[in-house]
Amino acid sequence: MKKSTLLFFIFLVSNVFSQNLTSLNKDIIDENGNEVILRAAGLGGWMLQEPYMFNYSSGANTQHEFKEKLTNLVGSDNTELFFESWLDNFVTEQDIDSIASWGFNSIRLPMHYELFTLSIQQEPVPGENTWLTKGFEMIDELLSWCEANQLYLILDLHAAPGGQGYDAAISDYNSAFPSLWESVENKNKTIALWEQLAIRYSDEPWIGGYDLLNETNWELGNNELRNFYIQVTDAIREYDDEHIIFIEGNWFANDFSGLTPPWDDNLVYSFHKYWSYNDTESIQWVLDIRNQNNVPLWMGESGENSNLWFTDAIRLFEENEIGWAWWPWKKTESINSALSITSNSNFQSIVNYFENGQNQPSIDNAMLGLMQFSNDSRIENTEYNRDVIDAMMRQPHTNETVAYSDNVIPGIIHLTNYDLGLEQYAYSDAVSGTYQVSTGEYTTWNNGWSYRNDGVDIQVSTDNESNGYHVGWVEEGEWLIYTVDVENSGFYDIVTRYSSEQAGGKISLLSNGLEITNQINLYNSGGYSNFINRLTTNIYLNEGVQKLKLKIEGNISFNLSKLEFFDSTDQIPEFEILLANTLE
Repeated sequence: MKKSTLLFFIFLVSNVFSQNLTSLNKDIIDENGNEVILRAAGLGGWMLQEPYMFNYSSGANTQHEFKEKLTNLVGSDNTELFFESWLDNFVTEQDIDSIASWGFNSIRLPMHYELFTLSIQQEPVPGENTWLTKGFEMIDELLSWCEANQLYLILDLHAAPGGQGYDAAISDYNSAFPSLWESVENKNKTIALWEQLAIRYSDEPWIGGYDLLNETNWELGNNELRNFYIQVTDAIREYDDEHIIFIEGNWFANDFSGLTPPWDDNLVYSFHKYWSYNDTESIQWVLDIRNQNNVPLWMGESGENSNLWFTDAIRLFEENEIGWAWWPWKKTESINSALSITSNSNFQSIVNYFENGQNQPSIDNAMLGLMQFSNDSRIENTEYNRDVIDAMMRQPHTNETVAYSDNVIPGIIHLTNYDLGLEQYAYSDAVSGTYQVSTGEYTTWNNGWSYRNDGVDIQVSTDNESNGYHVGWVEEGEWLIYTVDVENSGFYDIVTRYSSEQAGGKISLLSNGLEITNQINLYNSGGYSNFINRLTTNIYLNEGVQKLKLKIEGNISFNLSKLEFFDSTDQIPEFEILLANTLE
C-alpha cells in the first residue's frame, strides 16, 4: 500500500463553511442560518493514549500505568522525552490538511486534563488550581490549522480530573485515588478547567463547541450528572454565551436519564453508537429525545467496525439529519482507522517486558523503540487506509464502484485489489461486519485482518508473485468485482494463481454480467502456502473498460493471489454456424 503522503487529496471539498455554530430548535446552524451536519474526525490517542489503540494493553491497562512502568524502565526524563515527542508528532498540520481534503468539516479533540492543570494530589495548595500552558498551546496551534482549513474544532474532555468512569483506559482513571464522582475537589477542578477554556476561546468562531464529559460510566445518584452539567454550563456561560455545549449521557453516552429537558438554549445531546444494527430502530430512542425536547442531536463517537458498517451508519445518521464523529483517526497496525502506525520490535519488547517481567530491554534499545514509534506516528510515515475514507465519504451516497488499482488487460490483476464500493456491489461476502450489541456475538469480518476493512478475508501472503496479500477463507456464493481496461478485443489466456489443500475448488469469470469462462477447476496445490498456476485458454474479451466478476463456486476452500491475462497464442478457434437468415 502506498504511503499516506501520496494520497492526501482523494476528496477535495469545495464547500466554504460559515463560522459560529449554534443550535436552533432541532438543527445545528452557522452564522448565516444554514444547517450544518458535523462530519468530524476524532483525534483519539494524541492527548490521551488509550492502550488498545497502540497495542500495549497486555503490558499496561492505562496511560498512567504505562508512564509509571516506563519511568521505572528508562527514567523520568526519558519518559517525558517520549511523551513530548508523541505530542509533537502524532498530530501535525499535515493531519489537519488531510482531514479537510478528505471531506470532514470538523474535528473532535479528546483532551486529558493533565496537560492543562495538576492533579489534586499534586497541587501545592489544596483546593487551588495550577494552570499549565502545554494543553492550551496545543489547542491554540490546532485551532489555527482548523481555521486555515475551515474546520470546526469541538473540545472534548476525555479524561477529567480523577477520571469519570470505571472503564479506566478511556479516562485514565486511577482507582488508587478518588474519581471525579468521589471528590468535590475533582469536580471543582473540572468546572474551573471548563471556565478557563471558555475564557480563552469565547470569541473564537471556529470553535464548534464544548463536549463536557466523554462517556461517563459510573453509578450515579438521581440527577447527579445533570446537576454537575448545570454547574459546568453556568461556569462556561459566565464568559461564553455563544458556543454549543454538547451533553453526553451516562453509560458511554447512551443513558440520558435525568438529562432532559435541556437547561440551556444552546445545547446539543451527543450519543455514541458502536456494534449495533444500523436501522431506525437502533436510534429511535434519541430521535424521540430530539422530538420531545426540540433539541439537536450529534452522534459524537463511532467506528471500530467494518467499512460496510461505517457506510450504513453514516447513511442512517445523515438521512435523519444527524452529524457524526469517527473514532479514531489513527491506530497501530490497524485496517479500520484512516491511518495505521507501524510498530517496531524494540517497542514490542517493552510491551512484552511489561506483560511478563522477562527479558528486560536496555534503556538504549527501549528509547530507540519509543522514539521510532513516535516518529512513525507522523502522518507521512503511516499507511493510509483509503478504503476506510471511501466507505465514510463516498459510499453512503452512491452504489457506484470505482477501481482500487489500475487493472489493464493484458496484464496482472492482484485479487485483493477489487473495486472500492458497497457490499453486493463491489463484493459479496458471508460476514461483512460485527453487530454484537444487537446479536450478543462478535463476528470477525476480515479473518486475515490485513490490507482492507471489508468483509473480504485477506491475509499476508507467502506467494512471491503476489502484491503481499491474498484472498482467503472463501465460501460458495462470494464474489469480487474489478474495473478492468481491455486494450484490444480478442482472445486471451488466463493464469489463475491459487493455493489449496484439496482439489475441487471452482471459480468462474464474468464480464459486464456475461459469462466469459466455464467453471475453472482448481486442484490440490500441496497446501495453503504453496501457490501454483492454473491455465485457461482462448477466452474472448471485448475492448474497453468493463466490470470483471470473479465468482466462488463449490464448498472447497482455497486462497487466490492473482489473475494474469496474456494474448492468446493458440490458433483462433473455429466457429460453427448455428443459424442464418436472409433479410430483404
